[in-house]
Amino acid sequence: MRFTSLSGLALGLALSSTAAFAGEIVLNSDQSDPAPKKAMEELIANFQAANPGITVKWNNFDHEGYKSAINNFLKANPPDVAAWYAGNRMAPQVKAGLFEDVTDVWEKNGLNDQLKSAAPSMTIDGKKWGVPYTYYQWGIYYRPDVFKANGVNVPKNWAELVAACAKLKAAGIAPFAIGSSQKWPTGGWFDYMDLRVNGYQFHMDLTGGKVAWTDPKVKAVFDKWAELVKPGYYIENAAALDWQDAIPQFASGKAAMYLMGNFAVAPMMKAGLKEDQLDFMQFPEITAGIPMAEDAPTDTFHIPSGAKNKDDAKKFLAFVASADAQTKLNATLGQLPVNSGSAKPDDKFLKAGFAMLSSAAGLAQFFDRDAPAEMASAGMDGFQEFMVHPDHQDAILARLEAVRAKAYK
Repeated sequence: MRFTSLSGLALGLALSSTAAFAGEIVLNSDQSDPAPKKAMEELIANFQAANPGITVKWNNFDHEGYKSAINNFLKANPPDVAAWYAGNRMAPQVKAGLFEDVTDVWEKNGLNDQLKSAAPSMTIDGKKWGVPYTYYQWGIYYRPDVFKANGVNVPKNWAELVAACAKLKAAGIAPFAIGSSQKWPTGGWFDYMDLRVNGYQFHMDLTGGKVAWTDPKVKAVFDKWAELVKPGYYIENAAALDWQDAIPQFASGKAAMYLMGNFAVAPMMKAGLKEDQLDFMQFPEITAGIPMAEDAPTDTFHIPSGAKNKDDAKKFLAFVASADAQTKLNATLGQLPVNSGSAKPDDKFLKAGFAMLSSAAGLAQFFDRDAPAEMASAGMDGFQEFMVHPDHQDAILARLEAVRAKAYK
């Protein structure tokens, strides 16, 4: 393994040095944080041990530099493998012809079954355009002790959730914690409301710009959401708090539930919660019969269409998609393997997430990944406003529709 750490400023130099030699693949990625960097080092070492005739040349970028550089290096001097993201986030590269169709890798290695939950988010025009290797769950973290003390059962559907909220509110407890000053937590709420009201494909079509924000089905999402917003089922002054500022209210029992990603568990425990005071549940059903899709931001590897060593690159994709490789990789990352045959994690929250995501009907990537930047920013502005002023719903949707008309050109 040859490893080069690169910032965005060093991209120009990197573009001149990404040509692969025989038996070598060039891999560009942005695993610059300590745990992802270590996981990649181990993955590459394991791949080379299993494929002694192949050497991996790894160019590792910082996150922001990579995001701004990827389209440039895919066109100018593409590597053999590039890290990116699933769903609508990969759609521009696919539509521009920058990623290779790797359907054969999926079929040859039985990945349609092993990576079943992620298959929809890797598919465009009936073809697979990369492989997923890690993700993490979103869902509702709740206080079982607070539920028990107030005679609240874990809700299985929307009616039960609303009833639980009413009971908690009457007891002087905020049903939900949220901090929306940074706005992105509102994206998780919108995702789940839309996924549960209208389903995965509609949500993908909406975030992909194919559906008007003034569509009656979108209005129905906000009408349902209003059933939590208007009665005051969120903590007060949420728009003035960031997501971590809201944790003390949850940890103290002043709030009973928190819709968040699994990365929040560590700060929740650090805030003083004991293990038996924190549990996890799937966001409940709203529209009966709608398959249960989930928010699960998914990291992926792709073969650029201009790659020079596609045969060995496909061997790398097959390796990283395998159950054993994903078990080891995610043990270091502290996240979840996508391959349903991977070993189940020991952590109770990851274990719950693994079971939920492995059987999910589809995986959304989170609003600010699934929608382009301009639409994502406007959308989360609107969601935050709605949670403070639900009576602004029609004006918000009209404004978002105006943004849609510009953002997808």
